[in-house]
Amino acid sequence: MPPGFEVDELPPPVNVNDGFAAYHSKTEAVGQVLRYTRTLEIKDLSVPADKAEQLKDFYRDIAGDERNSAILKRTSQSH
Repeated sequence: MPPGFEVDELPPPVNVNDGFAAYHSKTEAVGQVLRYTRTLEIKDLSVPADKAEQLKDFYRDIAGDERNSAILKRTSQSH
């Protein structure tokens, strides 16, 4: 993180497991470092047509997670 800033808010972790694929992410502050970890596991290479909406929702969840941001604030020491 830039000097003079600290974490005010982190995005929530995401855990989605739809059987055919799983996605997990988390953001954490470790000292002055922001660490973003994510895992995408494809379990089935083909998805039945009747699960197309479920697949769309799965990828929407991932896209939403990728748009999340950590919010930093100035520390009281940096005026």
